[in-house]
Amino acid sequence: MTNNPSSSAERVVHVPLGDRSYDILIGSGLVARAGAEIAARLKGRKAAVITDVNVGALYLEALMRSLADAGFQAVSLTLPAGEKTKSFEHLMTACDALLDARIERNDAVIALGGGVIGDLTGFAAGIVRRGLRFVQLPTSLLAQVDSSVGGKTGINTRHGKNLVGVFYQPDLVLADTDVLNTLSEREFRAGYAEVAKYGLIDKPDFFSWLENNWRDVFSGGMARTEAIAVSCQAKSDVVAADERENGQRALLNLGHTFGHALEAATNYDSARLVHGEAVSIGMVLAHQFSARLNLASPDDSLRVAAHLKTVGLPISMNEIPGDLPPAEVLMDAIAQDKKVKSGKLTFILTRGIGQSFVADDVPASEVLSFLKEKHPR
Repeated sequence: MTNNPSSSAERVVHVPLGDRSYDILIGSGLVARAGAEIAARLKGRKAAVITDVNVGALYLEALMRSLADAGFQAVSLTLPAGEKTKSFEHLMTACDALLDARIERNDAVIALGGGVIGDLTGFAAGIVRRGLRFVQLPTSLLAQVDSSVGGKTGINTRHGKNLVGVFYQPDLVLADTDVLNTLSEREFRAGYAEVAKYGLIDKPDFFSWLENNWRDVFSGGMARTEAIAVSCQAKSDVVAADERENGQRALLNLGHTFGHALEAATNYDSARLVHGEAVSIGMVLAHQFSARLNLASPDDSLRVAAHLKTVGLPISMNEIPGDLPPAEVLMDAIAQDKKVKSGKLTFILTRGIGQSFVADDVPASEVLSFLKEKHPR
């Protein structure tokens, strides 16, 4: 990574998965061009757009116009905003809407929204008629660099986050950088946590670049496009090598084991904690826990915490509003994590900045002791 991002106005990242390969287009004006881009790739001429009330008010009209101009007969479904929309109830609503519209296998199901809408819509597309064509049009930074890429779909249950779902790859991802200008500062910062994650996994030069250029990423322009493109390429590389998370794809969950437990502990209340904030705290905890196990220097966790704090992200459980349940309850959530195998805890730990690895059979006693140490008194 250099300090001179590419001058190209638009970037294309290819996800190579054989006959399920697809492109991620990153650049300006892609909502207005969505119909033409989809029409060039899909045979069907019907489309169903699923969005939420917040995003729909901003971009649904323009997207529907783009689809009509490209010759699509399009319908739309608008769902409530927020993490609680990832439920069986709203999944059923989405499936019924697709069937009511008589969407067929070659038609387009389009997710217009952040990670919640993308995960829910992808799940519906994957199970209705045993698989419909699926397009992601992510409208948050977090979704553009993470959840829209790689084919993970799902909903939450009382047992935890994303525990019911399928792997179902999109046919196209359109990451319009213009839509990020309408995000709140909090939402953008939350997405930035996932950008920083890619540097912390295995791209130390990228993390250094972010430390020096994060203000430009926040303000927009080519630095933002570059950061999104590097993030998408990093995820594409991992997904191509391990599509169904049988091995190294688990690295993408750096910070997520702790983070998901914190989300569950706050009952997915976005007023208290959103996903990217949970990941930020989780990544700091992962580096601190690695130092506790003498795997990494404490200086690394201090550096990670310093950068995330500088951009305005929370870095400790103490910063989560309201009371948290006891450490033992957080441990229960961790034990339900998707990465648990044969009852043994699996964590993404690190030997330093950009040196993450999958650690199997982490002692539960060590984790519990660590959580008690970090838990707000």
